[in-house]
Amino acid sequence: MSRIGKLPVNLPAGVTAELLPGNVVKVKGPKGEMSQKVDPDITVTIEGTEIKFTRPTDQPRHRSMHGLYRALVNNMVVGVSEGFTIKQEFVGVGYRVEAAGQMLTFSLGYSHSIQLMLPKEITAETPQVKKGENPLLVLTSCDKQLVGQVAAKIRSFRKPEPYKGKGIKYSGEQLRRKAGKTAAAK
Repeated sequence: MSRIGKLPVNLPAGVTAELLPGNVVKVKGPKGEMSQKVDPDITVTIEGTEIKFTRPTDQPRHRSMHGLYRALVNNMVVGVSEGFTIKQEFVGVGYRVEAAGQMLTFSLGYSHSIQLMLPKEITAETPQVKKGENPLLVLTSCDKQLVGQVAAKIRSFRKPEPYKGKGIKYSGEQLRRKAGKTAAAK
């Protein structure tokens, strides 16, 4: 059995789940609601505060789908109850970000500013930082996949370079640094 797939998904207080026709699991909570279509071969049962997943055979396809859909539904439950947060740091002289509603404006050392419109499911905030600290961007959403995809898109505007570490990095991320050129001794 799949170690992930055989674990039940526990529903915290305030979160409800229902099984819709077509093997669609719908989860509602204080942070929003989400739904996920589950492969027809995987059987989903909702018993009280637990969602359980079972597979018909031990074929590799069924084994992989078993753990996958359990993990996706668990992420939905965590998302609608707690939400997901990604923090990004802007390292570099003059690198900054401004959030105005769903529109983000980046100043990243290019000759122009970059603007990005966020999906309505994501909220962005730029907390005030002390002088000498790097600007921060905090993205929050109930959809783990969407907030990760948007954060990766933002990071692609200016990836951290290995010599000075300038660029957009995730908060707490360890960068691999390289030694710069050294002058040859004569």
